[in-house]
This record gives sequence, C-alpha cells and structure tokens, in this order.
Amino acid sequence: MSWVKNTFSSSVGRKFAMALSALFLMIFLLQHFTINFISVLSKDTFNEISHFMGTNALVQFVLQPVLIFAVVYHFVMGFVLEIKNRNAREVKYAMNKGSANSTWFSRNMIVSGAVVLAFLGLHFYDFWIPEINVKYVQGDMSGLLADGSFRYYEELVHKFVDPVRVGIYVVAFVLLSMHLLHGFASAFQSMGARHAKYTPAIKKLGNIYAIAIPAGFIFIALFHHLTSH
Repeated sequence: MSWVKNTFSSSVGRKFAMALSALFLMIFLLQHFTINFISVLSKDTFNEISHFMGTNALVQFVLQPVLIFAVVYHFVMGFVLEIKNRNAREVKYAMNKGSANSTWFSRNMIVSGAVVLAFLGLHFYDFWIPEINVKYVQGDMSGLLADGSFRYYEELVHKFVDPVRVGIYVVAFVLLSMHLLHGFASAFQSMGARHAKYTPAIKKLGNIYAIAIPAGFIFIALFHHLTSH
C-alpha cells in the first residue's frame, strides 16, 4: 500500500494515473460515439441499445460510477498538475518563445480542458440528470412513451432542435478535438510508450482519432438538427 501511495503522490505517478484515466475516457468516447452514430442509421436499433445500456446493472452500477470518477479525477488532476508546473517555474524568462518548443495545443490544454469540462456539465444536464430522474426518482424503468415506443431517440432529437444548443455542441467538440490532438499521444508517452518505431504511428493514430471522433459528434448534432424540422 505504501508503494502505491508513494507512486501516485509523486509527479510521475500522478501523470501516469492521469494518462490511465485519459485512455479510459477515450475508449468510452469511442463507444459513446458508436452508439450515438447508430441514431443516424436506425431509430429502432438506437432505442434498443440505449434501453439495454440504461437498464443493465453492470453498466449502471459499475461502469457508470467508474466513468464519473475518471472524469472528475482527470480534470481535477489536470488543473492540479498545471498549477504545480506553473509554481515550479521559479525563473521567468523575459522572452519565452513557447511556440518554438511546443505546439499551441500543448500550451493551452488547461483552457481547452476547462471548456470541455463545462460542456460535460451541460451534457450531464441535458441527458444524464433527466435519465436519473425518470428511472430512479419517477421509478419508470420501462423507457416507453405513451404510444409504446422507446423514448431515447425522441429525447436525443429534441435536444438538437435548438440552434443555440447545437452551436454550443459544435464549439465544444472543436475544442475537444484540440485537446485530443495533444492529449492522445501525451497519454501514451506518460505511460512509457516512447519508441522511435512506434511513436510516429501513435501520433498519426492520435491525429485521426482527435479529428474523426469530434467531427463525428458534430455530424450527429447537425444531422438531427437539420432533419428535425
């Protein structure tokens, strides 16, 4: 236990733990995108998958708490590490050309992270809180509307009717893309995955992921907004 405590209280340990939470969140993001993209292809299939995910005990009482913990830990630790890094810079250079040593994305991870965290708050307000209210406050686990159809697709589409909300989602996913452009490869590096042969491939995969997944979410939001009228 003392070894674990010392590891995660050290700077390297905290970065390693944060990288683990980042990898978990990226896997979840891919899974979340896959399910949401099905809403573009098939209303019935999306409803069936959403009902399964929303009523499965393993998902609800094991994976969901782990996900919430990972989200909170990742962003809180991100802010903590940023503050520690800034305080550690005792010597301030009069002229610090950061662009010569790092990318814009890496220098502004705290900014994009803060915006993504704010967006997650909106996303929880839009979907997670109403879902908890229906299932555990009102006690309705059926997921059915008055006409006998599942409610999940209709609730998703309803959220994307408002152009302002769609605009917020688009901006948030653009910033998420910027966050991932640095964060994907950085997570692997923090876990020791540095090799002349594999690092370029990891960076290339990271760039594809960082652009394709947020772009996919933007497409879903715009698709439902444009087809809901």
